[in-house]
Amino acid sequence: MKTIPEARQDIEKIDAQIVRLLGERQACAKIIGENKVRDGKNVFVPEREEELLRKLEKLAAEIPVPQANIRAIYREIISASVALQMQLPVAYLGPEGTFTHQAARKNFGGSVELQPKRTLVEIFDAVSRGQCAYGVVPVENTNAGAVTGTLDILAETELKIIAQIELEIEQCLVCAGPLEKVTRVLSKDIALEQCSEWLTRHLPNADLVPTDSTAAAVEAAAQDSSVAAISSTIAAELRDVPVVERAIQNRGVNMTRFLVVGKKPNPSCTLCEEKTSIVLVVKNEPGSLLRALEPFSKRTLNIMRIESRPVRARAWEYMFFIDFIGSWDAPKVREAIAELEKIAVSVKHLGSYPNT
Repeated sequence: MKTIPEARQDIEKIDAQIVRLLGERQACAKIIGENKVRDGKNVFVPEREEELLRKLEKLAAEIPVPQANIRAIYREIISASVALQMQLPVAYLGPEGTFTHQAARKNFGGSVELQPKRTLVEIFDAVSRGQCAYGVVPVENTNAGAVTGTLDILAETELKIIAQIELEIEQCLVCAGPLEKVTRVLSKDIALEQCSEWLTRHLPNADLVPTDSTAAAVEAAAQDSSVAAISSTIAAELRDVPVVERAIQNRGVNMTRFLVVGKKPNPSCTLCEEKTSIVLVVKNEPGSLLRALEPFSKRTLNIMRIESRPVRARAWEYMFFIDFIGSWDAPKVREAIAELEKIAVSVKHLGSYPNT
């Protein structure tokens, strides 16, 4: 058996090889990035990343390294490569420490530059104007449902959904003063909804005040001991505000789905399952929605979500957001959409992306 000094010497040799190979990998990534820019292609290609990660996980099955560790390590290696190629930052709903910030870090890693924005509109606008390469926005929560602001903008924007991110959410009550002195609770509107039962039991007389973000609510709580905020522990720690109660959400399982939006769609994923999102408007007549769903049913396309929203330009008309499993370019999806376009007022493709 080798001694500790001998094993450490081996590790140093291995690390030197890893660093050299990482340098070679970065050089290859730079060449790829230059070609992507020249050809007008997206730098961030989640389909390619997912295919690569799955191949690496299969290789990990042959060595004594857990697959989850391989994915985490290569998430950061890929992040360094993407950062080398990406000339613009990624916009997210700020300030630092929000759940959207955490989702952006989870998806893009620690090397890609992230830029906070105050509102959803600012995120979409920054990407549309070419000020940011991509934007990360929340779209739905398992407890509180849809983020309607995101849906409304998606219906009108020309940006495409190119990836989704799922993040487990733990909501915490944070405040600088005693709980009995709290007169207002601030947070993002959807966070207040997620914690409504706890707030009713413990702070029934406090005013619930929506803010632009959970992190902004913590900033207000740091300045006023009569104000409490609902946020993540990270947002509280960043601003040195005590966490009074953890996991105050209505349900134990609390997940939020985020979307990555960009100017251009990405190619279909050949090795992973894809999800497609569309928004459609149907005629205001009996059975119109049922008829709109039949093209999916006939082709056994699995619909994952249906969400209705008012058409903002016309009173008492509604649009339907539909997520289903399948690539936009798959033959049976194209057949279903062609049939749907004949009976719907309008059909808009929002994006296709890996269903991870």
